[in-house]
Amino acid sequence: MFNIHDNPIFDNLILNTDSYKTSHYLQYPPESEVISSYIEARKNARFGHVLFFGLQAFIKQYLLQPITIEHIDEAEAILQAHGVPFNRAGWEIILKEYQGFLPLEITALPEGSIVPTGTALVQVQNTDPCLYWLPSYIETALLRAVWYPSTVATISWKAKQIIRHYLELSSEQVETQLPFKLHDFGARGTSSQESAALGGMAHLVNFLGTDTIASLLAARRYYGADMAGFSIPAAEHSTMTAWGREHEVDAYANMLEQFAQAGKLVAVVSDSYDIYHAVSELWGKQLKEKVIHSGATIVIRPDSGDPKTVVLEVLERLYANFGGHVNRKGYKVLHDSVRVIQGDGVNLDSIGVILEHVCQHGFSTENIAFGMGAGLLQKVNRDTLNFAMKTSAIRIQDEWHDVYKQPKTDPSKHSRRGRLAVIQKEGTWQTIPESELGDADNQLKPVFRNGQLLRETDFDEIRRRSEQVSSSVLS
Repeated sequence: MFNIHDNPIFDNLILNTDSYKTSHYLQYPPESEVISSYIEARKNARFGHVLFFGLQAFIKQYLLQPITIEHIDEAEAILQAHGVPFNRAGWEIILKEYQGFLPLEITALPEGSIVPTGTALVQVQNTDPCLYWLPSYIETALLRAVWYPSTVATISWKAKQIIRHYLELSSEQVETQLPFKLHDFGARGTSSQESAALGGMAHLVNFLGTDTIASLLAARRYYGADMAGFSIPAAEHSTMTAWGREHEVDAYANMLEQFAQAGKLVAVVSDSYDIYHAVSELWGKQLKEKVIHSGATIVIRPDSGDPKTVVLEVLERLYANFGGHVNRKGYKVLHDSVRVIQGDGVNLDSIGVILEHVCQHGFSTENIAFGMGAGLLQKVNRDTLNFAMKTSAIRIQDEWHDVYKQPKTDPSKHSRRGRLAVIQKEGTWQTIPESELGDADNQLKPVFRNGQLLRETDFDEIRRRSEQVSSSVLS
């Protein structure tokens, strides 16, 4: 009998699917042999490109673990009671002939690639003709494993380009400043620990700042990153308000005493009562000398009000009290002892609005960093980038046939036909029929076959690849 204490609840890949998938093995044409399916982010109005990421994590977590007889027995019991068919004979072939590993071949673009939406990212087919139903069966798990981290990575990358633009406009230190300009605050706002790990890891493809510890574990386990992200000591409202309003300055002084060391950073939320009073009177007068003499950088965090208005007002008050200098591009840079981080109301739209406002009033982008929470890791869905996995070809009696959908009522849902290849031609990515490949190099490379990871990539390589983007993409 299945014992809940013996097995993790979600370790059975047979059950990592939608209910209706279990009946599909009975629905394909007679004498079907091979099904070929692909994943893409379909063209959409807001995002012209997608940063592909996350497949290797899925392969390592799920496809390198064999199906067992216990998995088959559990799936049969649950699915029969659930009211849907169960293909026990098919899963027993996988168990007996392939030692429980899925007889699939997966080809994919290199992770970290930034390609136009509408480009095939992944292609999968079965390697055993008896198991033609298998590629579509794993759609639920495989598509989810690709769309979520790829979407988060794309949003993070888009934010990076916005921040880069304003740094190039107003700062002399673009490359040293950029990696820490967007910090992941999203762990508590995600739906699960796995979401925090995968989404947080996707963000770290683009930036080095995170408070999502789960992302560090995922990057280490799945992509060999010893330490993918960094953080600093920081206050929350409870540790500041615990001192009481009359001792607010003592709470800030304690932060200096505990953490303010030369060359270090410490972030202090300062809007518990009155952000402007805290900046001008407490930080700017009572604690000013301690801040400067510590040699540390105190990062003031406003956390309420209209971000566009509040950020600029805080910058102006800090500049009035701590001073700074005007850089060679003509923008004001705060004294090294103070900076600002905005973590409330941050999304792709507000980042640009805040930075435009700041720069219009003469302040350099290097004065401010951002923290992004649910807007980064949770306010996304499969439709954010119009992700889909579709069957495009079927082999019957050794002959390939195109498979496609073409709904009259929605041209955006038309799917591709045939076996696919992706090529780079004159600096652009193109998805073409495999039959037209010729001597060109197919960028869809084999990464998994019959239980084996064929091509492993590390986190540094993914980061480097994501930086190798043409100027046309950045514009």
